[in-house]
Amino acid sequence: MNARGTSARPLAATAVAAVAWWLAYTHLAAFSGAAVRLSGVDANTHLGSALDFFVFESPKVILLLALIVFVMGVIHTFVSPERTRSLLSGRRLGIGNVMAASLGVVTPFCSCSAVPLFIGFLQAGVPLGVTFSFLISAPMVNEVALTLLFGMLGWKVAGLYLALGLTVAIVAGLVIGRLGMENYVEDWVRALQNSPSGGAALDESMTWADRIRAGLAHDREIVGKVWPYILLGVGVGAGIHGYVPQNFMAAFMGKNVWWAVPAAVLIGVPMYSNAAGIIPVVQALLAKGAALGTVLAFMMSVIALSAPEMIILRKVLKPRLIAVFAGVVTVGILLVGYVFNAVL
Repeated sequence: MNARGTSARPLAATAVAAVAWWLAYTHLAAFSGAAVRLSGVDANTHLGSALDFFVFESPKVILLLALIVFVMGVIHTFVSPERTRSLLSGRRLGIGNVMAASLGVVTPFCSCSAVPLFIGFLQAGVPLGVTFSFLISAPMVNEVALTLLFGMLGWKVAGLYLALGLTVAIVAGLVIGRLGMENYVEDWVRALQNSPSGGAALDESMTWADRIRAGLAHDREIVGKVWPYILLGVGVGAGIHGYVPQNFMAAFMGKNVWWAVPAAVLIGVPMYSNAAGIIPVVQALLAKGAALGTVLAFMMSVIALSAPEMIILRKVLKPRLIAVFAGVVTVGILLVGYVFNAVL
């Protein structure tokens, strides 16, 4: 009876924590609005917009990080890293990359929110190139963006966007995987990948209390290291979010010149938004006469190459790997922009 009670307590505590997590996550908008009002800053000003963005996005990303890392920690007690690595190895025709990119399409995360699951994949032993296919497709292509593009521009544009976005994610992951840059993952992540806990975690005598404790241990290890980078990254995004010069962007995006697409990508990189958040900006730019391919390249750079994402990734990856990731994705986005401008 005492043993049962000891095992039941972690389960009860986890249930309470899950309810608290859900309440916190579903009330982030109300919390951020109240925080801005209490600050005395006018929500309609640039500063108010930036503050609201920061107060909303920072806890959102940290909450997602804590949840995903905890769940991955528990899953590790059932599935060995070797089995996960085998499932998503992508040996023939990049099957693992296709699976990961497809998973990203149905995962409605912005770039910063996708980073926690990216860490979880690495920790589970999923190959580096496969994890990058997910990291790219999750923010770049999702059902919200596809639905909105379908409603605005029709199924041909939405379908071409889906095909090209998946192609960028899959090919970029394959290229990064072939480069063999596993040594450019930060040492603490590699230590987690090589941790002997994988073999011990498969001990069938483990109770649910043991598995929950394993998940909490993963949370303490990873969230404790990454959260300052999350705050810094979202802070950068919030500052730019509040001061985006839309008219300036529209002024050159409509020009039929070769440099418009790369210029749009360069402007998009410092910004930060998810696909649903950037679609209204896309609509406004198109209404002002901007070229579709140039605008889509801008949108893809905002949601797949954001500066806040790079700041957060710096805690996980070494600069050379981040540079390769950014370079490969940039080439893919430029191709998408030029193809759309040529075809439509």
